[in-house]
Amino acid sequence: MSLSSFSTVLAVALSLSQFAPSAQATSYPLVQTFSGTTFFDDWTYYGAYDNTTLGDVIWVNETVGVDSTNPLTYTNTAGNAIVKVDNTTTVGYNLKRNSVRLASKNYYAVGSVFVFDALHLPYGCSVWPAWWSTGADWPAGGEIDTFEGVNQQTNNQMALHTESGCTQATSVTQSGTTNSTTCDTSLNDNAGCAVTDSSDLSYGAPFAAAGGGVWVTELASTGINIWFFTRADVPTSISSATSSLDTSNLGTPSATWPQSSCDVDSYFGSQQLILDITLCGSWAGAATTLEETCPALSGTATCYSTYVADGSNYDDAYVSPSRFSRSPTRFES
Repeated sequence: MSLSSFSTVLAVALSLSQFAPSAQATSYPLVQTFSGTTFFDDWTYYGAYDNTTLGDVIWVNETVGVDSTNPLTYTNTAGNAIVKVDNTTTVGYNLKRNSVRLASKNYYAVGSVFVFDALHLPYGCSVWPAWWSTGADWPAGGEIDTFEGVNQQTNNQMALHTESGCTQATSVTQSGTTNSTTCDTSLNDNAGCAVTDSSDLSYGAPFAAAGGGVWVTELASTGINIWFFTRADVPTSISSATSSLDTSNLGTPSATWPQSSCDVDSYFGSQQLILDITLCGSWAGAATTLEETCPALSGTATCYSTYVADGSNYDDAYVSPSRFSRSPTRFES
């Protein structure tokens, strides 16, 4: 997939790097990078139907994912790791469409920063992608949603999900708009303490048209912060970060959850990184949500009956980064 033709491919193409600090420092040395032909070495395939968000997909096992006749995960000639929904078959009634959910083989401790760089995110009616992380015994250990969107939305949503007691402070310095301050998974249908990005270039078709962008997620004892930069605004401190990253240079975060209202060390444990694409489900498939950005459902039609059978509905359901990016990237102490 060349950069000039990426929009014709249904895929997730990405790489990842991790950084982490010493003590409470804001400068994080580079620890780990996932990219190119070795990207898939450090991830596992879910290998089961979507039993978490009630989506109409089978998250395939590795054997199906790499099958040469219709691969859903592979490295293309441009050097990008590709993860895609099946967009070539017609799904029979009451059957689910193949997709992919990848989880990192390792868990990463508090004191880490993850950088995710993409040219394109999955979007379209019924599409629901997410880049997130979770503790080993959810909701104990917490959950961080760095990007999540549905259907034809244009603004990304970020959120924390935790056990009772963690909230977002009522007065924070962030560029995004707070939707809910309560992170408790047992309340508000598990909406979490969510923040909508102020940039309408942070998801969907506008995100792709702008050349994508970069997220930086900081998981620190002092708080959790997420920054988003559209492609034209990615600072050189990120694009040139070959050995370390200093989050104090990144400016106002898109979303922030300070320690003052959510003690990170109490509510968050080591995180497993997860990337998935589901279809319909409890959020994207809800009629009221779907019809906000997609045509109204006809009669007794549902999200599933309207969209899932036809693979051509998913030609924009992919993530694609530059082959030169190291994102997602992990930095840690």
